[in-house]
Amino acid sequence: MTLRKGEKMTISIQEHMAIDVCPGPIKPIKQISDYFPRFPRGLPATVGRSGTLRSTVSQPSVSPAEAPREEDEDVDQLFGAYGTTPAEQPAKCQAPEEVVDPEGYESDDCTTLGTLDFSLLYDQENNALHCTINKAKLPKLDYKKGLKPMDHNGLADPYVKLHLLPGASKANKLRTKTLRNTLNPTWNETLTYYGITDEDMIRKTLRISVCDEDKFRHNEFIGETRIPLKKLKPNQTKNFNICLEKQLPIDKTEDKSLEERGRILISLKYSSQKQALLVGIIRCAHLAAMDANGYSDPYVKTYLKPDEDKKSKHKTAVKKKTLNPEFNEEFCYEIKHGDLAKKTLEITVWDYDIGKSNDFIGGVVLGINAKGERLKHWFDCLKNKDKKIERWHTLTNELPGAVLSD
Repeated sequence: MTLRKGEKMTISIQEHMAIDVCPGPIKPIKQISDYFPRFPRGLPATVGRSGTLRSTVSQPSVSPAEAPREEDEDVDQLFGAYGTTPAEQPAKCQAPEEVVDPEGYESDDCTTLGTLDFSLLYDQENNALHCTINKAKLPKLDYKKGLKPMDHNGLADPYVKLHLLPGASKANKLRTKTLRNTLNPTWNETLTYYGITDEDMIRKTLRISVCDEDKFRHNEFIGETRIPLKKLKPNQTKNFNICLEKQLPIDKTEDKSLEERGRILISLKYSSQKQALLVGIIRCAHLAAMDANGYSDPYVKTYLKPDEDKKSKHKTAVKKKTLNPEFNEEFCYEIKHGDLAKKTLEITVWDYDIGKSNDFIGGVVLGINAKGERLKHWFDCLKNKDKKIERWHTLTNELPGAVLSD
C-alpha cells in the first residue's frame, strides 16, 4: 500500500480515537503501546481485557485546595513526630515508614511497636507542663521477624521516659517507675516540668519514649512519639492514644544553638511591717550540668548592691546531684522602700565542689537598670507593697560587673 503526496493514513480504534501518520515507510504494528505509550489525562481510553475501551479516570481531579482535610486533621491530632510532616505519618495504627535504626535492626512494616495512652496539660499560670502517663499496650516479640529481644519470657519491664527538645539531656529528662513482667503496663503517673514559658510552648517538642529496663545490660528502646507543644492549648487537657514509632535522630546542632543555663523561680515582696525586702528562692529548673556525672550540686546566692559593708550576701543550702532543685528559702533585707530604686538584686546559681573552686552555672539581675521581665518584676514589687510576686527568669552565663568566683 502506497500513499500519494499529501495523503494521510488513519487507524481507528473502536471510533474513540485516531492516529495521524505522516507519509513515509510504514513499519509493522507490534502492539498498540508502540503508538500509545501514555494516554493524556481525561482521555477516555484504556483497552480492557475484552478489547473494549474504558475510562482511565474514575473520579474527577481535585485541586490541592479542594482536597479533603479530614485525614490530615486526624493525623495531626494523633501524631506529632518532631521534624516530620503529616504526610509522613500513618493516619491509623500502622507501622511508620522505614527509618534507619542506629543499632541496625529492622522490623516488619506491618508490625507495630505498641500503643501509648497519655495526656498533657499546660498550666499557664504556674508555668508547668503536666504529663500524665496512663497505660501502654506492647506487642509480643517475634524473633523470626527481626524484632529486638527483651526478656526471655517474652515479657518486658517497661518504663516511660520524657525529654524536652531541644535541651540539655539530663536537665530535661523525667521518667516513670518501672513495671515488671508485663506487656500491658498501667502507670497512671503524672510527671511535671516546671519553668515552662509560652515561648517554650511554641518552639519545644516533647519526646516520649517507652523502654525496657534490664538489670544486666543496657536498657532497651521499644518505641517513641514526639508531640510539638504548640499543639496544646493553655489550661486544657489533651488526651492521646497513639502508636509508637521507631527511634528518630536528635538534631545535635539545634540543641547547641538553643542551649540554656537554666531557669530560676524568684519571689519578691516588700513588707511594710518589717520595712524590708523579702526575696524568695523557690526552685530552679533545667540547670546546666557541671559535674562529670551529668549533674550538679547547686545552691543560690543573693546579693543586694551596692553594699559597702558587704553584709547583704545570703546563700541557700546545697542540693546534691540534681538539675531541678527545690529550695523554698526566703531572705530578708532591711531597707527603706524609697531606697530600693537605687538598688540592684543580683542572684547567682553555683555548683558546689569539694576541694576546688565552685562552678558558676548562671545568674540574673533585677533592678531599675534591668530589661524585659526582670525590670517588670522589680517594678511590680515596688508598686505593690505587701504583695508577693513570683516570676520565672532565664539564667545567663554572664552578669554585668559580677565577679564569677565564690
